[in-house]
Amino acid sequence: MPERRPRPDADDERHDSGEEDRHQDDRPEERGPMEIAIVGDLTDGEGELTDRILSVEPGGECTIYFDSPGGSPYCAMSMVSLLRLRGIQATGIVTGECSSAALWPFAACSTRLVTPYSVFLFHPMKWQSEEHIGITEAAEWSRHFAHLEHEMDVLLGNLFGCGHEQVEPWIRTHHYVTGKELADAGLAELIGLDPLQHLMPPAEGEQEG
Repeated sequence: MPERRPRPDADDERHDSGEEDRHQDDRPEERGPMEIAIVGDLTDGEGELTDRILSVEPGGECTIYFDSPGGSPYCAMSMVSLLRLRGIQATGIVTGECSSAALWPFAACSTRLVTPYSVFLFHPMKWQSEEHIGITEAAEWSRHFAHLEHEMDVLLGNLFGCGHEQVEPWIRTHHYVTGKELADAGLAELIGLDPLQHLMPPAEGEQEG
């Protein structure tokens, strides 16, 4: 005779349902665009930054906070390429410093926000060679570097949408630019330190638009 298996009673069904609901409640809520922080040397955090950018879906949005003195121009170029090739609509916000190589990914942001306390250092690219390097390699690197420096300077102007002529004097004179100066030049939007409404969660009873 087949063994009769006990059926769950109503209390068991309610318990199972409660477990499922509880697991659903534990799921993280969508809070808008992903937020990415670029702090310190670009090169030191390149792997993590790359992973964070790749986690933004192509054509998606993100907010990038900058407080960086720069780093490798190759790292900067990689970030610019990822943002542009994936069609990411990034809002760049400079919370402290954005200098040297960090200027390129900031310029690649579709929206650029600065405060009166933001600082930007424009300067000619610097390069370092290995301690033991042959004269032929050094000569080739010097040729390549001169080409790279010119191309990167032109690219920076194009990313800012202003042309190389506007940023070249800042680069040549190692100029520190304030947030207000950058905004006055039309390269960013000046904001205060009040909460940005588009980053705030919707008020209770208010649906996101």
